[in-house]
Amino acid sequence: METKDVILELREKRGLSQEELAQKVMVTRQAVSRWENGETVPNTDTLKLLSRVFDVSINTLLGQPRQLICQCCGMPLDDSTISKEPNGDFNEEYCKWCYTDGEFKYTSKEQLIDFCVEHMANENWSAEQVRAHMETVVQNLKHWK
Repeated sequence: METKDVILELREKRGLSQEELAQKVMVTRQAVSRWENGETVPNTDTLKLLSRVFDVSINTLLGQPRQLICQCCGMPLDDSTISKEPNGDFNEEYCKWCYTDGEFKYTSKEQLIDFCVEHMANENWSAEQVRAHMETVVQNLKHWK
């Protein structure tokens, strides 16, 4: 989905007019119209405001051009699992289980891996397989480099 379609859909879903949305993000109604017609795309600061107004990530506003993964545990991210900063802004690098209220839950790779082994192992995936997988994945993630 393109940015223009995302903004239009989110605005209509919330029952906002173009004028009302424009007031919330401090632009003109014409700017909102240009976004929804695909003539322009909101700038970075406006995307941050739209993210707050609609409670979606900037990645979602841009039509999900990239698959986000938690840079702590490697889990795929979507708007329901992305962490938030203490001010409510989305932090598109981490899941809400690894990073909450501005703090990381895990202080070491070993602590994270032990938690994952405990909760991911099952009859189809042994604890040893989970541990080997997580050790391979975690070492390549930004948080642990």
